[in-house]
Amino acid sequence: MFDRRAMEKTMADLARLIGEQEFGSEEEANAFLHSILASGAPPASKPRTPVEEAQDLMYDAWDATGRQRVRLARQALKISPDCADAYVLLAEEAARSLEEARDLYQQGVEAGERALGLEAFEEDAGSFWGILGTRPYMRARLGLAQCLWALAERQAAIEHYRTLLHLNPDDNQGVRYLLASALLEEGMDEELGELLARYEDDAMASWAYIRALWLFRRHGPSPQADASLREAVQCNRSVSSYLLGRKRLPQHSPEYVVLGGESEAIDCAAANLAAWRKTPGALEWLADLTRQ
Repeated sequence: MFDRRAMEKTMADLARLIGEQEFGSEEEANAFLHSILASGAPPASKPRTPVEEAQDLMYDAWDATGRQRVRLARQALKISPDCADAYVLLAEEAARSLEEARDLYQQGVEAGERALGLEAFEEDAGSFWGILGTRPYMRARLGLAQCLWALAERQAAIEHYRTLLHLNPDDNQGVRYLLASALLEEGMDEELGELLARYEDDAMASWAYIRALWLFRRHGPSPQADASLREAVQCNRSVSSYLLGRKRLPQHSPEYVVLGGESEAIDCAAANLAAWRKTPGALEWLADLTRQ
């Protein structure tokens, strides 16, 4: 299937092309940008550093299929050991165990830190992801956090999730859902309440079910919790079917999530089932309300 990470190459070419120009005014820069966009894709520009050269090869790797992807990632690392995306691909497709994947993601995080430099973390915190060069690092750190969670290193995973949201509060990666599920399962309800308030306008089914369970923990089967749960069920009723065992969760998570669909229900239920089971009375409350 098409890997969306390959689409970043056009953005990289455009950023390099703009960086090569000298503009006398903002109007001149905007006119140049409009002319490039009107002509279609920007012309490919030559990388200026080994990291950029390796990253260009990684765009080819994301666009490739089969063994070619891994071969290109290894070739990218020969060009620059600071290419975080190469470690990400190897962790995803060449690692033979969770431990090996964790180590590769860790190497990716360290590579990204070297490539970006310490100043970026001080000056650009809060706007990461909007800066194209930060994305390989962000991908590596998210992968590391998920591996740590799967390996039961839960507090370490939670700390990575917190940092990712600090660097990119707009949360293009969907880290808040992973953090919320982690806080829910670990019983860290006070921090979870703060996170829910920070993204109170989120309309995803996963967010709605997490909010409902959090309210049930605080107030029991109260009017406020009941209303929140009804809202969650309205977002995606199939989530409740998987939580209650009326539908069996598949062995593997869906590759892509479609809002309101079965894939979203599976993803949400799989991430939060343990927390629902740990909360006394929660599943009975869910069963009673969905029978109404």
